[in-house]
Amino acid sequence: MTQTFFPHPFEPTGCAQCRNLEGLDFQFTMAFQPILDVSTGKLYAYEALVRGPNGESAASVLGKVNDGNRYRFDQACRVKAIELAAGLGLVGIPDCKLSINFLPNAVYRAETCIRATLEAAEASSFPLDRLMFEVTEGERVEDPEHLKSIFKAYERQGFTTAIDDFGSGYSGLNLLATFQPQVLKLDMALTRSIDSDPVREAIVAGIVLVAQRLGITLLAEGVETAGERDALLGLGIRLMQGYLFARPQVECLPLMP
Repeated sequence: MTQTFFPHPFEPTGCAQCRNLEGLDFQFTMAFQPILDVSTGKLYAYEALVRGPNGESAASVLGKVNDGNRYRFDQACRVKAIELAAGLGLVGIPDCKLSINFLPNAVYRAETCIRATLEAAEASSFPLDRLMFEVTEGERVEDPEHLKSIFKAYERQGFTTAIDDFGSGYSGLNLLATFQPQVLKLDMALTRSIDSDPVREAIVAGIVLVAQRLGITLLAEGVETAGERDALLGLGIRLMQGYLFARPQVECLPLMP
């Protein structure tokens, strides 16, 4: 959910906006795409991806987000994802997580802005330790310490933290040096044709070593061929997501047992 950076003044009115989920002048829903542990064939998570009410693209929705509504939109996305996933039966899949993208520039104080998420999880009987929050590396984060504080607060709640699209955005390894998430999602630009590209293979192998040293779990995005899957598995990456396994489906959990 890449957005242009806007400053995040730490004002009480902003936190009030975060708790007010009314007032958006557009509708949206969620599509879900599975993340698999390829070594076992088990579902690791479903990522919630914003879509228009009739399945329109994420871009058609995100284009309506601005500095005046991004707080409500970010909070509404979390609530919608939890409610839909719970209603579709994700809670009944053993150990399967729900992964939600969030906008760090829409969070004033993590402890305050997480209230709607906690309330939605409680109302849906969704275990907190099965929620994962992703921030895309493509999100222009001009206050890394603020993002670091958000991640720490989320981990205290039992959430899994992740950097999405690693290798595609503004900061790369500098972002990783500032804070270490529990999960690092490799962008498809690194995984594409990795089975026939020794340069990509060497880069990913290096990231695998870094992740091992830091105790970070790697997840490969955009996997489309059996060759890519096998090459990534050979490098020690077990968690994968991509069209090879399933495309995102609106208000549906593909591959659900």
